[in-house]
Parts: sequence; structure tokens; C-alpha cells
Amino acid sequence: MKEDNCLHAALICLGVLYYSHAVTTDKLNHARPSLHGHHEKGKEGQVLHRSKRGWVWNQFFVIEEYTGPDPVLVGRLHSDIDSGDGNIKYILSGEGAGIIFVIDDKSGNIHATKTLDREERAQYTLTAQAVDRNTNRPLEPPSEFIVKVQDINDNPPEFLHENYHANVPERSNVGTSVIQVTASDADDPTYGNSAKLVYSILEGQPYFSVEAQTGIIRTALPNMDREAKEEYHVVIQAKDMGGHMGGLSGTTKVTITLTDVNDNPPKFPQSVYQMSVSEAAVPGEEVGRVKAKDPDIGENGLVAYSIIDGDGMDMFEITTDYETQEGVVKLKKLLDFETKKSYSLKVEAANVHIDPKFISNGPFKDTVTVKISVEDADEPPVFLKPSYVFEVQENAASGTVVGKVHAKDPDAANSAIRYSIDRHTDLERYFIINAEDGNIKTIKALDREEIAWHNISVFAVEVHKQHQEAKVPVAIKVIDVNDNAPKFAAAYEAFVCENARSNQQFITISADDKDDSANGPRFIFTLPPEIIHNPNFTLRDNRDNTASVLVRREGFSRQKQDLYLLPIVISDGGVPPMSSTNTLTIRVCACDSNGSLLSCNAEAYILNAGLSTGALIAILACIVILLVIVVLFVTLKRQKKEPLIVFEEEDVRENIITYDDEGGGEEDTEAFDIATLQNPDGINGFIPRKDIKPEYQYMPRPGLRPAPNSVDVDDFINTRIQEADNDPTAPPYDSIQIYGYEGRGSVAGSLSSLESATTDSDLDYDYLQNWGPRFKKLADLYGSKDTFDDDS
Repeated sequence: MKEDNCLHAALICLGVLYYSHAVTTDKLNHARPSLHGHHEKGKEGQVLHRSKRGWVWNQFFVIEEYTGPDPVLVGRLHSDIDSGDGNIKYILSGEGAGIIFVIDDKSGNIHATKTLDREERAQYTLTAQAVDRNTNRPLEPPSEFIVKVQDINDNPPEFLHENYHANVPERSNVGTSVIQVTASDADDPTYGNSAKLVYSILEGQPYFSVEAQTGIIRTALPNMDREAKEEYHVVIQAKDMGGHMGGLSGTTKVTITLTDVNDNPPKFPQSVYQMSVSEAAVPGEEVGRVKAKDPDIGENGLVAYSIIDGDGMDMFEITTDYETQEGVVKLKKLLDFETKKSYSLKVEAANVHIDPKFISNGPFKDTVTVKISVEDADEPPVFLKPSYVFEVQENAASGTVVGKVHAKDPDAANSAIRYSIDRHTDLERYFIINAEDGNIKTIKALDREEIAWHNISVFAVEVHKQHQEAKVPVAIKVIDVNDNAPKFAAAYEAFVCENARSNQQFITISADDKDDSANGPRFIFTLPPEIIHNPNFTLRDNRDNTASVLVRREGFSRQKQDLYLLPIVISDGGVPPMSSTNTLTIRVCACDSNGSLLSCNAEAYILNAGLSTGALIAILACIVILLVIVVLFVTLKRQKKEPLIVFEEEDVRENIITYDDEGGGEEDTEAFDIATLQNPDGINGFIPRKDIKPEYQYMPRPGLRPAPNSVDVDDFINTRIQEADNDPTAPPYDSIQIYGYEGRGSVAGSLSSLESATTDSDLDYDYLQNWGPRFKKLADLYGSKDTFDDDS
């Protein structure tokens, strides 16, 4: 590019506005040689050098927050080829072009049409170019420049937090760092002092100070005491412009808390504590409390209590209640008013955690005197021992003395004592105790194998004060005697093979004895003397409380004998020894060649001369024929329907005979013939039944059948009842027959109501008239008496 065709730009005006006016400075830079070149290659490899514009400009400045009535002139662009005839047109593009920044296309003047804020955007990059107004042909390559927004102090400092909280130990040295507060300023830190901050303290003197440049808060007074004042409120200010007049400022609040250190020892509020305790109190019972005050808090205020001296160190103890910070005095041993009536203790309270920095403030402990008086109490009886253990042999005779318990009244009165057994602990009432002297005796025999230990409780009460009682456990051990013979340890059942060899062992047995080990093993196993030479089996004592049973001979056979019972005598080692005879069941079984059991069931003999095939077929055919006959018989039996009992037409029991006359009682023998009540077939003593097949012929018992013309009705009825009861062929149902004979001499009198109307009766039947038409007949019948009487 030729030098005369270069675009020469001139900085005509650099506007700087201070509050209410602007200063414009025009600067024109002429072309000068470029210090740095740009190389491009031509078509034939020739290197061409393109020089930059002969003048340097790359940035303009504009003041932020300008609020004047006219747009701010940023600067002016001008090209050397611009002759002023208006043929050159200036074009502006880039950030904010046309919106914030506009250019006069004829003069090249650049204006800012809006108020700019550096904190929102600090600079803009624009591109300017000169083109032919008519053809828009570029006359100059585009040129880039920057418009920087110049800062003014329009933003106050701001702290990161509105409120700060910090802690510092009490009694810290002067200058101890507490916390650092930091503020920031949105103004440009590279231009002027708009962002240069200085910190100062507005509230909180003289306790704290702040470093002006860093914002670090430090302590300013020594020995600040948390117990005097725990919390402080400090106000810190940050001011820009280096803290000078006209600068903007911001503030924050800092709450500083003094943390506790152990700088105070515990102190008792009084020098002597008075306490009292009853002699009836039990160990562990609280006697009283002491408390040393420590103004420190947390672990620095923890206090531990201990007894360091006094005549009650063995009788009392003290523990620390860390929730209330109190020392709890407790009873350690039982007291006795009659022995000692008062005690004295020296109690010390000391801090648990001590800070070495403040050891000079010590000692961090304090002491106090505790005086304890013992109060007299009506005490219950006291046994001489806390528990008793006695022994007694089992099976001892009733009344055997087991042992003796003894209790006394610890009070000065020394009341008499009575003893008794708590029956809840001796429900079976094995024992009894003498109420005066405490001797315990048996009242029934004891069995160690049933109960080896008896644990009972004995009461002791004062004779004149029944509410004062004591209780002591008594353990009674039942000593074993050899009263149980040993027995098999299990229900043994042995198996021996048919092919067993002589002296072959086939089972090992052991014994069990209910007695104690001293009267049990060692067990001795023997055979009874009468079978000591048993030809089948022998017994060997293994001398370890077991015995082995061996086969004495060979050749057992299940067909000859499949079960053997071998008695074995077992003796124990007690004094005197006990023995018992136990029976071992031995079964003969079939085994394979290895001795493994195959079968122990009894088998029938198989005859050498077996049945032929023809004989077996004949037997089966007979069985089939018999079954067919039975089926046919049953079928015909079901098809043939006959009445259960064969009656002849003249059987009078099916006839209903009504008699309207009244009988004459037992003395009436002319009313009817008793023979009409008899079954003609029953005369012979047997009534045939068709519903079942009698297994045997029932024969009537002689002498029970009355004569046909007998008039003894009572004997007749009893005979028929006995025949029915003894008849095994009778079906399982009853036949109810009622015979009513009422004679003239009957005590019951007449039961008929036919003559009621003619009897003398005091009853009034007039109410029947009100019962309706259904009772009209009765009303006419029974109510006519009065009418008849009136007529007569």
C-alpha cells in the first residue's frame, strides 16, 4: 500500500469531564516508520513489506456517570485523503456501536449517547473504517480501537458480612488477634484512590483496636475477665479515598465473646456442714450434699470431691454429681447408735482441669468440715450370720435336728426373739423350727434324689414389736445314702446273628445310679449264680462301669428260638452296696457273611415236601366257589321281603279294644280274660324273628312261664319283661305295652271326670262363661250346678 493512500487518523478531542465541564484536546499524529513489519509473499516468491499506519492511536477515554444535557464527545477520526468534499464516509462498528457510540459519517466525530458505568463495563472495542460514499468501496483497511470508561468514586466500600461473630479467650495478652474483617470497593483500584480503603474502629474502645490497612481486630486491654463481662459489640468502618475527606465509607458490626479459661478456684460458701443419718440407714443411702462454687464454666468449672480426713472415712464416702456439681455424701457401712453417735469428715473440692498458665492463681481447691450425727432407731433383730448352711442325711427320721439359727435385738431393750419359717420357701413342709431357740428339725423323710438342696428362709421378730422382723436364708444340704440300686443306663435290646461265632461280642451295656457318685460307681456286672454257666451267652465286666455280652456257642436258629432273656446283676460301690437284676432282651436275627443284620422277624418253616401245583389250584377253586355261594345267598336274602315277626291273624296284640267301663282294680277277675293278652306263639316260649339269624336256639327257662289262665297280672308282666331282656335274638328296640287295671278298692280312686258334675265341690266355674265359645260346653256342664240348685 502506498504511503499517500494511508488513513491518517487524528485524535481531535480527548474529553475529560470534572463534575460540570469537559475539556477537549485535539491531537494529531503524523506518519512515522513502523517498528514492526508484516511480511507477505508475492506471486513469484518476492517478499513484500507492508508498513503500518504512520501514526499510533488505539484508545479513547470517557468519564463514567456523565449526566450533562449533550452527548459526550469521545474523539474524532480523520483521513488524509479526506479533502472535505464529502466523498468519504466514516463507518463505526463493534461493541455498543450505534447504540452507545455514534459517529458523524462526514466529520468522523464520535459521541457517547448514554451514561456509562465503569463498574458495569470498563471498556468497549470498536472498529472504524473510511469508505467511498458513493460506491462504499473501502478506502482504508478497518482500524480497531478501545474506548475506556474512566472511573469516578461513586461506590462506597462494602463488607463481606453485615455481622461478624468472633471469640477470644479471656485474659488474653494485648494485641491478640481476634478476627479479620474485609471490605471491597467496586471502583477502579488502578485509577486514583477511589478503591483505596482504610479501616477504623467506631465502637469498642478501649477494649479492641483494628489495623487500618488489613482490618485485623486485636485486643487492646489486658486481663479482660469473662466473669465480669462476657460479650462486646464492636463497629468497624472502611473508608475509600485513603480515608481522606470526601471518601465514601461502609460499616459492619462484630460481636466478640470472651471464652472461659480456668482462672478461678472452687470455693465453699460455708466452713462447716451439719448432717444427720439414722442408724437404720442401709449402705449406699444418701446422707447429704455439699457444693463448692466455681464461676468458671464447662470443663473449667468441673469440681471433684473427696474425703481427705476424719474419723468417718471408713463409714462414709463421697461421690460427685456432675450435673449439679455437688458432692454427695453416702453411707458406706452400717451404723450403730449404741456404738458411736457422731462422725466428722474433711471434704476437699478441687478442679478437674487446671490451666498451667494460671497456676499462680491457685491453689484450685478448697476444703470444708462435715459433721454427721447418728440418730437412734428401733432396729429389727439381727442374725449372727448373714446366711446359714446345714446338712442332714436323707431318709433321716422325723424330728432330726438340722441346725440352729440365732438372732438378737441390737437395741438397748434387747427384746425376746421368736422364730418362724417362711412357708413360701417350704411349701411341702419338710421342716419345723422351734420358735424360742431357733432349732430347725425335719418333720418328714428327705430324699436326696428328689431334692438335693432345700433353700428356706427364717424370720426373726421381736416378741413385743411384731413389725420389727429380720430374714435370713438357710440352705440345707441333703447328704446321700446308698438307697438306690443301679440299673441299665438305657432300655437295651440286643441282636445276635444266627451265624455268630463263639466268644463274639455283640453289645456293651452300662449302668446308672441315682445316688451320689460316692455311692454309685464303680459298678460290678455279673450273671446270677443259677445261670453262671449259661450255655448261650456269657458276660465280661470291663471294669470301667461297662460290661460286654458275648456269644458262648455257635449255631443259633430263629425257627427254634428267636428270643432270649438274659438276667444281669449290677452292684454299686456304696456302703452297704446295692444291687439289682436287669433283664437284657436278645433277639436272633439273620445276617449276611459280614455280620450285617438282614431280618429279625420270625419265619415259618418251609416243608421239604411242598404242595404240588394241582393241589394249589384245587384249593383256590374251592375258595372261589364258596365266595360265589355266599354272594348268591346274600342277594336272595335282600330280595325276599318278609315281616320281621310272623303273626297269625288271631294275634290279638294288633287289635285295639276299647272299654268304656271302669275296671274293678286288682280284685276284679271278671272284667276280661287275661289269656287274651298272651301271644299264642309265646305259649311255647319262643317268638320267631325274621330280621336276624339266631346263632343258637333260645330255650325258655323252666319255671318262668305262668299258666295260660293265670290271673296274677304282676307275675305275668314281670315274666314278659324277663323274657324280653334275656332274648338274644330280639331286635334292639322296645315294645311299650300299658296295662291299666283300676279296681274298686284302689286307693287312687277314680280318675274319670264324667261324674265331676255330680260331686260336691267348692270350686266356682262361672269364669268359664267368659272364655268364649270354645269353652261353652264346659261352662254349661260345670256351671249348671248353681242353676240346678236354684231350680230346686
